[in-house]
Amino acid sequence: MGVLIGFVIAVVSLFGGFVAMGGHLAVIWQPWEFVIIGGIAVGTYIIANPMPTVIDTGRASMEAISGAVPKRGEYLALLGLLYALMRELRSKPRNEVEGHIDDPQNSDIFKAFPGILKEQELTLFVCDYVRLIIIGNARPHEIEALMDEEIATLRRDKIKPYSTLTMVAEALPALGIVAAVLGIVKAMGALDQSPQILGSLIGAALVGTFAGIFLSYAVLSPLAQKIKTTREKQCRVYTIVKQTLLAFMNGALPQIAVEHGRKAISTADRPTIDEVEAATISGGGKGGDVAQKEAA
Repeated sequence: MGVLIGFVIAVVSLFGGFVAMGGHLAVIWQPWEFVIIGGIAVGTYIIANPMPTVIDTGRASMEAISGAVPKRGEYLALLGLLYALMRELRSKPRNEVEGHIDDPQNSDIFKAFPGILKEQELTLFVCDYVRLIIIGNARPHEIEALMDEEIATLRRDKIKPYSTLTMVAEALPALGIVAAVLGIVKAMGALDQSPQILGSLIGAALVGTFAGIFLSYAVLSPLAQKIKTTREKQCRVYTIVKQTLLAFMNGALPQIAVEHGRKAISTADRPTIDEVEAATISGGGKGGDVAQKEAA
């Protein structure tokens, strides 16, 4: 919602100010200038990036606009899932715990947290490292190094739309100049026309420069930054899993390990100790329900 509100404010301020100065909006409407700039930008973007990145950029843009970031209830659900798994690891035989990890879709523990289960990458991340804990041969510092490497890879993949859109945003002013030059070339072919016609052609050409600069600094650059912020918040859940499981591997009780994970949540979204206790420890088997209600 914030993205749309900000965009509306920018557009209204731009065109409202132009009209207030005595300008005519019809002069700015030069569709072919926009076709030239937009077509070149899209074409070069497709050339420079593999198709999965192009598709992910569209997905990342929608996530940024809709604000698709983990909320407090989702953090509670994740902590509740981790607490339930750690409790199983302490109290159940290895073969019983392996059943939850090998087939999370049919696990009673995972099914209690459907919001986490639908996130396939996160579910796989949790299962992989719980499996390593079950095996028991890896040292905590080795697991930590492996987690850091995987989280860095995940972040790099998720941030790709930000870096690629930033490159396009930086190129848009130059593409605007390209469109403007073509407009000037057209105007030069009408030097024998009246000053009124020649002036309108030159004005139309300058719209290309305006469009390139506006789209760069007022549209794509802010959108790219919003994508970066959104995707980094999405990556935060992996750090929570890392801190929780490492604390458990180092001998912390499940309720203490969950507190390590809670501290990895940003202050603005961090649930209180009482909320975590209600969703995990005190809630017992109802922890998933509590967390899901918080998410709703």
